[in-house]
Amino acid sequence: MSALAKTLTDKYNSIKVIVKAADIADYNAVDKAVDSAIAELGQIDILINNAGLALGAPAAFQDLKINDIVTMNNTNINGLMWVTHVVLNRSFMPRKAGTILNITSITGLEVPPFPGESVYHANKACQEGFTNALRNELSQTNIKVLALRPGCVATNFHSLRVGHDKEMYDSFFEGFE
Repeated sequence: MSALAKTLTDKYNSIKVIVKAADIADYNAVDKAVDSAIAELGQIDILINNAGLALGAPAAFQDLKINDIVTMNNTNINGLMWVTHVVLNRSFMPRKAGTILNITSITGLEVPPFPGESVYHANKACQEGFTNALRNELSQTNIKVLALRPGCVATNFHSLRVGHDKEMYDSFFEGFE
């Protein structure tokens, strides 16, 4: 992240980019990081939530470790909500302005046809519902709430999801190119 921040500030010298590490599953850590960012930069204009942790695949739901389920839920649902809550209250609501961009997933609307996806995709469906409900709640403000639904991209993330089974991986990506 620090390297990306440097690249951005080198390329766009009129902007300031900082990196604040925080466990988004910990509300107090999020609160502290957002407070620190606002103190250093001023008001936040855009919040991009990109929580997308997937653990345990290709195990079916009943075979997942409870700790992995809790970690995914705490990161992908609670974490996204904690960050949104803090930024809304610290920066957006006082001005009645800002933009929230939640990176969900096309598979939050339609799940892939292989095991190991129940928790991750339930999390992504929850993010979709949260985004839509929050957009409705904030409709009388100038706070925009958007969802970006990336499709399937050939990465290690998806290879891991199918246990690096090349045949299943290739079959999954047929028709996406």
